[in-house]
Amino acid sequence: MATVDVIKCCMDSIRQISDEIREAIVYLDAGCTESFEYVGAFSLFLELGAHAICSLEKMSPLDKVVDWNSTSGPAKKIVVITSRLLSDAHRYILRCLSAFQTLRSCAIFTCISETGHSAYPESPLGPDAYHEYESLLVQDYEELARKFLMNSSHTGESIVKESMSAEDEGWSQLTTSEEGPFNFSSVASAQNSYEDSVIDRTDVRKKLKVSVHHFPLVLCPFSPRFFVLPSEGSVAEAYLSAEHDNSISFGLPSISTGTTADGEDVPPGATLTAQFLYHLAAKMDLKLEIFSLGDVSKTVGKLLTDMSSLYDVGRRKRSAGLLLIDRTLDLLTPCCHGDSLVDQMFSSLPHRERMASLSQAKSSRSQVKLGPAYLQRSPLTVQIPLNNFLREDTSSSYNFQLVESVEAFLRGWNSRDSTSQMDELVNFSTKPSGEMSTQDFQSDLLCGSFVSTENFHGTPYLEAILERRSKDGAVLIKKWLQESLRRENVSLNAKIRPGYASKSDLQTMIKALAKSQSLLAKNKGIIQLAAAALSALDESHSAKWDAFSSAEKILNVNAGDTSQSLAAQISDLINKSALVSSQGNNKMDAQRGLLTLQDALLLTVVGYILAGENFPSSGTVGPFSWQEEHFMKEAIVDAIIENPTVAKLKFLKGLTQDLEANFNRKSEEKKEDLSNTESIDFDDDDWGSWGDEDSGKDKRKEQVYDDMQLKLELRDRVDNLFKFFHKLSSFKKNVSFREWSQALSKFNDDPYSNKGLLYKVLSRVLDKHEVPGLEYHSSTVGRLFKSGFGRFGLGQAKPSLADHDVILVFVVGGINGVEVREAQEALSESSRPEVELILGGTTFLTPKDMFELLLGDYCCV
Repeated sequence: MATVDVIKCCMDSIRQISDEIREAIVYLDAGCTESFEYVGAFSLFLELGAHAICSLEKMSPLDKVVDWNSTSGPAKKIVVITSRLLSDAHRYILRCLSAFQTLRSCAIFTCISETGHSAYPESPLGPDAYHEYESLLVQDYEELARKFLMNSSHTGESIVKESMSAEDEGWSQLTTSEEGPFNFSSVASAQNSYEDSVIDRTDVRKKLKVSVHHFPLVLCPFSPRFFVLPSEGSVAEAYLSAEHDNSISFGLPSISTGTTADGEDVPPGATLTAQFLYHLAAKMDLKLEIFSLGDVSKTVGKLLTDMSSLYDVGRRKRSAGLLLIDRTLDLLTPCCHGDSLVDQMFSSLPHRERMASLSQAKSSRSQVKLGPAYLQRSPLTVQIPLNNFLREDTSSSYNFQLVESVEAFLRGWNSRDSTSQMDELVNFSTKPSGEMSTQDFQSDLLCGSFVSTENFHGTPYLEAILERRSKDGAVLIKKWLQESLRRENVSLNAKIRPGYASKSDLQTMIKALAKSQSLLAKNKGIIQLAAAALSALDESHSAKWDAFSSAEKILNVNAGDTSQSLAAQISDLINKSALVSSQGNNKMDAQRGLLTLQDALLLTVVGYILAGENFPSSGTVGPFSWQEEHFMKEAIVDAIIENPTVAKLKFLKGLTQDLEANFNRKSEEKKEDLSNTESIDFDDDDWGSWGDEDSGKDKRKEQVYDDMQLKLELRDRVDNLFKFFHKLSSFKKNVSFREWSQALSKFNDDPYSNKGLLYKVLSRVLDKHEVPGLEYHSSTVGRLFKSGFGRFGLGQAKPSLADHDVILVFVVGGINGVEVREAQEALSESSRPEVELILGGTTFLTPKDMFELLLGDYCCV
């Protein structure tokens, strides 16, 4: 039986639309670009006959002259693939249509189904969403055509000149402004006073044929069996929790209370996630038996069960178990800096900037009643600094040749500010290598990125690294580099030591393997991965990661002692971070592994979660006593007053400017006092000023009063923050979690080797032990047996997740690299290592992402 492969399934889905792709210009939005980059699908698009592959948000009139398949003539159709709602992508699609007057057809593929469009609160489309959008897009297209021709006729231009300008530039000048979305309601009521005299609408309808289709497989596979959703897609951006007492973040499921949401209370993220998983299983020919853990996961499981039908029974599908888990059941694992090279890579590498998309504009202008319209996830596309290894000494000309070979492409590609950019490029190759700044190499063409299908003897790189710890992963990369050098017959001048992969060893081998363009092109997969590993192992990043890891281990040990020792450790971390921030140089602090106030707040979150697990009944409200908590609060208040610029957090909104002004005033007063003490010289005239003491005292009293008011307001904000910390620690008091602590006690013997929830659940599932709180969702036929035929003794026994040869685990809210490694460990340690385990999540989480979710703009403080 064929193995389950997410990457192969994505490739097959693209091949299924090959007729539309052939001889078309393919436009991908940011989410699809991110997805197909990981899949490695760009070469497949060209293989299927696409003229070009372009960015939907950054559409340019020059896109139509970039033709990789010139034998087929000018493109007469475009294909748009979007990971967003059609209403979000509308203005970008319309801008593309306005730039190509030779078009005959436009095929639009969206990963959101018609049901998903109708269920989403921000979507104006109904149950027949695709047909509705086809007619609306044509109406808007006609409206743009009329406006363009009307403006041209008013300026007195000839028909020939109109047709030439329309052919060269299109109507893009009318639609390139970032004014906001097109209004669907205004289209229907538009006045068509020039309908008969300016343009014939039937001609436009004959000219352009629009079709909308469903393309569900838009995902980012890190390996054939691990994937997350695109960061700028509607599924990942939809909020997972409305604002209520049990919410901790709009980007995370609410705290589980044992009840599931019904009707309007279902968050859009749950609806779109259920739609995605249903169509993913259909594409992979899997018949799912659904199990869930957590309230939002139960809601998703219920939606999935309702979508199943009797028609699925007769089809021959492979049976698989689906396990849905809420991220909020284990917040500790993604907050901590675990032993994972992939996590370190994603934390150390710079990420691509988000596109200025419509969803962000809508999110800033309007809010859904119960939460934000959209979440801004961190992009998954990282920029691996290959330029650091392409630089050579001044005696070598390879670096200059590479830039010169790129220059021609840049000359024709970027039409905006081309003159100034080309002046820089012309002068670029004449610069000595020592004068080349980092900005000179910021072009995407000199940055690498992860690709799942870059294989080495049939093994995807990322899959192998995900299953190993940091040191083992670095050694494996070193081994791959050595084998690549032997295969290419490249000799090294330096001696490589066996065993541990040092930074100097990796750097030497990367430069040797990238010394020519042909070698770089052949081995770009391992070169990119090795460069990413070097970035993670660099002292500026690894020192801080190790400092975090050490602090988390200390907190874990103190959590096994007393609440007093844990509270004292948290207060100490806050005080040290305040001292570090007051001394200044953030870059040097990072290299020395020193933690800032934001870092201390994240560690405070870790401490409160640990306290909730170990001291659930210590305090009346929180896990600490009033005195222990008072010391922590005062430490945070003092740290913020002394360093107001380092804590621009949500709970301080509206207060940051006052804090900065207060800090600046105190700094100036200190400087004045120092200058006055240094130059004390009494003159006869000075004695006359002694009578103004009262005015000086009044001024000081006003300042003291202002300081007191500011400090009181700040303490109120910090009190609210600690109420949020209480919420993070209190959900462990739930009955199901008390059962968990007893059932999973065998994993808690060693505080240094604590495993995450995913490892614990899979270990029990694969050993066929009961998992407290795990709910099974009966299929349509199962419910029929249970309610009807069960009366006659024909009922079905409750299935076990371990009975399936394929198990799909999806973490609602996100997953990280440590959990992927631990899940593989649980599988290899079980009695059924032959099970095909597929892992997925809403997004890929780093500790920085968790900080933004729990303490940033999307937290429910």
